[in-house]
Amino acid sequence: MITEAQFQKEIQLIIENAIREDVGDGDHSSLACIPETATGKAKLLVKDEGVIGGIAFAQQVFSFVDQELKVERLMEDGDEMKHGDIAFLVEGSSQSILKAERLVLNAMQRMSAIATKTKSFVDLLQGTGTKILDTRKTTPGFRALEKWAVKIGGGENHRFALYDMIMLKDNHIDFAGGITKAIEKTSNYLKTTQRDLKIIVEARNLQEVKEILKSEEVYRILLDNFNYEDTRQAVKMIGNQCLTESSGGINEKTLRAYAECGVDYISSGALTHSVNNLDLSLKAV
Repeated sequence: MITEAQFQKEIQLIIENAIREDVGDGDHSSLACIPETATGKAKLLVKDEGVIGGIAFAQQVFSFVDQELKVERLMEDGDEMKHGDIAFLVEGSSQSILKAERLVLNAMQRMSAIATKTKSFVDLLQGTGTKILDTRKTTPGFRALEKWAVKIGGGENHRFALYDMIMLKDNHIDFAGGITKAIEKTSNYLKTTQRDLKIIVEARNLQEVKEILKSEEVYRILLDNFNYEDTRQAVKMIGNQCLTESSGGINEKTLRAYAECGVDYISSGALTHSVNNLDLSLKAV
């Protein structure tokens, strides 16, 4: 996985690019009618229910826009929120607050939606020992925030990108000439380049699971689109040799049943690609 320093660099890039995109050569709406010396206060008003996410990010945005802005947190990331709650207060330059407003709201509305959906999946898995993972099915340029939101909701991050973990999926396997060849080539590549990356291999059926198990280098086997019976059989075959992960169209209705098959992880792209933003607003006090 990526380091904390790498992650913070991604966050900084998101802020810089978003402000560039939104502000350009100036917030002329504010510049036109609000004096440069004007100060004010605003509150982050919750108009929905769920798990709030992005408060710490909002504080970073305000600091980036204007280090003189002061944020008073009334809630923390991961808290349950309800209509009428106030998440934080921000005080300082009125122009600066308005410049940061849209990025803060865009991020927090989506992060809260992802955190809420993740929490619902985590709750469904209670007592099974199975953990929920996100995927790379994220909004381009926004991945760090979406994966941060999954963590806020109690889920775990899969690999962050293509560079921090090896995942040999069906196309890699077919292009490489089969499972065994793909794993052998990957092991040689890692030795040659002196990279310490974990290897995950996708299996499409029980026969492929059997073949994967011939290689000791594999960290986790991804059971893709397996039914319940084959999942249970695969878990039994794999034993303690490596970790197991179920994936492929798993939703709220099937999540627990797959967990009860004994897999270590379930990955779901729906955590990040199928959410509706929650309703939050920044209002002048």
